[in-house]
Amino acid sequence: MIRFGPAGIPLSCKGRTLRDGIEDVHSLGLTAMEVQMLRINAMDRFPDDDEIGLSPLEIETDLIVEIIRTKGKKEISITDPSEPIKESDILISLASGLAQTYSEFNEIGEMGKEMDVQLSMHTPYYMDLGTNDELTAKCLNALRWAGMMTDQMNGKIVVTHMGLYNDNPKKQTKKNIIDNLTEIMAWWEDNGIRPKLGLEMSGRQEVFGSTSEIFEVCDNVPGTIPVINFAHVHARNPILHEPEDFGALIDEVRQYTGNDIYAHFAGVEHEGGNEKRITPIKRGDLKFEPLAEYLADESANVTIISSSPLLEHDAMYMKLIYERMLTRKVSKESRVKKGGKEQSYDDEGYDISINGTSSFTESAPLPDDLIENLDDETNTLDDIELKKPASKKKK
Repeated sequence: MIRFGPAGIPLSCKGRTLRDGIEDVHSLGLTAMEVQMLRINAMDRFPDDDEIGLSPLEIETDLIVEIIRTKGKKEISITDPSEPIKESDILISLASGLAQTYSEFNEIGEMGKEMDVQLSMHTPYYMDLGTNDELTAKCLNALRWAGMMTDQMNGKIVVTHMGLYNDNPKKQTKKNIIDNLTEIMAWWEDNGIRPKLGLEMSGRQEVFGSTSEIFEVCDNVPGTIPVINFAHVHARNPILHEPEDFGALIDEVRQYTGNDIYAHFAGVEHEGGNEKRITPIKRGDLKFEPLAEYLADESANVTIISSSPLLEHDAMYMKLIYERMLTRKVSKESRVKKGGKEQSYDDEGYDISINGTSSFTESAPLPDDLIENLDDETNTLDDIELKKPASKKKK
């Protein structure tokens, strides 16, 4: 199955909670949403009298991510959310702006499952896992907390960057990253965290995360998998032009993920092997049509997150292009079986017109208002205002 969704709550969503975002994604006919863990604040406090004996999972006022407990002369850290709280404990609570309690994350996960919106989470965009200073310690905590929250909402994957080389030699930075991620994944396993940890490919030379570096880290740290960012890969080495170019990269990633791929897509402006800026898909030189053609010929589970500035607009655009490619493929196969002639390609090698056909996917169609008059050659998806049908309130 191919899923499309935005990196964050849709821009057109009137509400700004995760519940609002999931409902909006569903009403737009999309099937994935990447939760953005942008701001996190940890606070420590003593437990209230009525919290003693309860576990963090049972606390209805705070998201308790850690219990600091004194044993003898040592302080130990407890991250098991089912551990009963003692009077002398110190509680570390998290204000993330995403949800206030574990039960709220559970409800968000149930809502995503009910509406067939696959959830995932992205850690803060500035991460430093290669320096081993105070900032690195904060980043490692962010990974732990992201794992706990994503697990509670039954999310698929936690996606992270790994940071700049700074003044370290590249070899030392890589060693630090491998050591830190090994520690995190040991904690991941000890705490029964189910989502995978995805390492996102970077788009600048000074940022750790070339495809070869990502693969090497995944080779050395069990439980981590590569996350393709097509715009970043193309910025570093602009070779993604034909379906087989995308296929070659996906085949490499398959060695680590099997037939289940997680990726980001957007337009990109680049120069000298470095990303200058992320753009709407139609504004960059990285085209989605070749990838759509490749995916239409493959039987893979691929989640494509729109990291474009247009978020849900470009997620819907990609979904439409993919469905057109799929429709064309089915139509071509049908004509071949009946002995008919195959339709010729245009000058660019693509013919994604759907005159006389309907959208291939009936279960999650694009809103009628969005695709109205799309057959008119003077209209493009960029010219059409995003609209969606009024969503039904959940009973």
